[in-house]
Amino acid sequence: MESNDISVQILREIRDEVHQTNARLDQTNARLDQSNGRLDTLREELSRRIVESELRTATAITELAGSVREMTGVLRETANLRPRLERCEQDILDLRRQVDEVKRTGS
Repeated sequence: MESNDISVQILREIRDEVHQTNARLDQTNARLDQSNGRLDTLREELSRRIVESELRTATAITELAGSVREMTGVLRETANLRPRLERCEQDILDLRRQVDEVKRTGS
């Protein structure tokens, strides 16, 4: 019977170890569930932040495009005025010459 008692004792120890292992597995599973919950929360927060960032970027790009259009218009107007400005400057020079000529000749 001695061997039977040892067998029973060994089986009991194995059973106790299995229970402890199951308890540790349950704890590990609970920690994994908590980690998964935190990861889900982080994923949602990251997604929200990405969307907000994309909206800010899209808004900035839209504003920049508007500014570029305005500047293009200003540059076109400036380019269109250049010939007129050059004519006016030439007219001023011509008038100055005429005034100088009148001053020299006295008439």
